[in-house]
Amino acid sequence: MVALVAATTSVVVTACQNDPDIDITKLTAETDPPEVLYNQGLANLNAGKTTEAARKFDAIDKQQPFSEYARKALVMKAFVNYRQGQTQDAINAATRYLNLYPESEDAAYAQYILGLAYSKQIPTVTQDQKPAFKTIEAMQAVVDKYPKSEYVEDAQAKIRFAKDQLAGKEMQVGRYYLERKEYLAAVTRFRTVVEQYSGTNQVEEALARLVESYFAMGITSEAQTAAAVLGHNYPDSQWYADSYKLLQSNGLEPRENGGSWISRAGKKILGV
Repeated sequence: MVALVAATTSVVVTACQNDPDIDITKLTAETDPPEVLYNQGLANLNAGKTTEAARKFDAIDKQQPFSEYARKALVMKAFVNYRQGQTQDAINAATRYLNLYPESEDAAYAQYILGLAYSKQIPTVTQDQKPAFKTIEAMQAVVDKYPKSEYVEDAQAKIRFAKDQLAGKEMQVGRYYLERKEYLAAVTRFRTVVEQYSGTNQVEEALARLVESYFAMGITSEAQTAAAVLGHNYPDSQWYADSYKLLQSNGLEPRENGGSWISRAGKKILGV
């Protein structure tokens, strides 16, 4: 299955998009034996005829829904749906596969397809981020349940992307509150980024915004700590330069308070 998927992925991407998606196999009834339909499905898939490939795999499921070929066809249907951009159909097929065959040899791939489909649904940070949560859940299952599979590396990359989206959403809301001088609400959002999404590229700005928010509230110790942690992690950052300048405007400088939550979070960022 793995070799097949790798091969078909390349072919589908490079297939001529102007060719009509018609069956390249001989015209046979959909009551043909499942092995015949399956091979025809693969032939169409290799030729980039994804619609016809899906039709063949569907025919197997209708004809012999609990056969070995139906199992193979179901995971291929999930793949075809994903390649066609039909992400919800891919999710449905992959979920059904995992419910029916959780211990099969292709379960890791079905789980991976599930994560890919959710990842494709992730919208911009201005919208609801439920697909990002679903992506993390699905891809974390790949990492945890199938640690030796070839999908782990990309699953981890998709998790990082999804977490960055979630952190970006928190930053968007935090900046909204900061602009309206609702500092406590802003701090809550920026704190979430620093504590829960420490591995994302949003942390640098989040620390700087914490400096700004705490400084505006007059909680200078926390502002100084946030600046110190920012400087430890991103010494050449423009965000750190701006935070340092803000503190200096009031005769202060970065100074870490070891008892602050920001200090504890900073150790996590550094991997201490």
